Amino acid sequence: MTSEHQLIIPPGRSMPRHIAIIMDGNNRWAKERRLPGLAGHKAGVNSVRAVIEGCVEQGVEALTLFAFSSENWKRPALEVKGLMQLFMRALEHEVRKLHRHNIRLRIVGDLSRFSPELQKRIRDAEELTAGNTGLALNIAANYGGRWDIVQAARSLAQRCVDGELDPADITEDLFNEQVSLADLAPPDLCIRTGGEQRISNFLIWQFAYTEFYFSDCFWPDFDKAELFAALQSFLTRERRFGRTSEQLEADKRC
Repeated sequence: MTSEHQLIIPPGRSMPRHIAIIMDGNNRWAKERRLPGLAGHKAGVNSVRAVIEGCVEQGVEALTLFAFSSENWKRPALEVKGLMQLFMRALEHEVRKLHRHNIRLRIVGDLSRFSPELQKRIRDAEELTAGNTGLALNIAANYGGRWDIVQAARSLAQRCVDGELDPADITEDLFNEQVSLADLAPPDLCIRTGGEQRISNFLIWQFAYTEFYFSDCFWPDFDKAELFAALQSFLTRERRFGRTSEQLEADKRC
């Protein structure tokens, strides 16, 4: 790693264990270059590779990428078709590389709307990498934060109907076990590219204490240096989780 990518970690601070990214700006990147929108999505694959490499270098445990939201079906049919084809090609060409680098791949979201062939590719990719112990790479596809909460609520409601659970026994921890990525630490940092400043129905439950970093950079231009700028910003922040700075300092002295 070159010197320009060296991170300064202040005393008492630590790298994020889990990073989530809203990869925005592909279409605008393509439009600026008078290219079709799908060209921006294709160019964004290089940014995905760069971010994965940067996370591995820095010892990040989990990376979750918002690739296709449940609202993205509203986009032009030709673009959606192109995105599905791009997803298929990525699963075909990238998964073995991930496997060689000990990366575990998981696709989160409502996969039932995808074609049977795509669903099979997803299952095969997850099975191939299931035993890997390095970076946990999660791709949110046909995912929505509200959908995630609703499916968790339905799961607990069914247990109540079946007599397995008393509604009075439902806790935050129990609910958390039903949402996506429950086996991972919640995201410490969410990065959104493209200049927008909203979460767009992404990981609503999981973002309770997440730090946010907004970049004006379009996703295809987001490289490892941009990632490390976001990490450096994160490292300057004091995460109190409802406590005071004085309490945190007292804990450090103990």
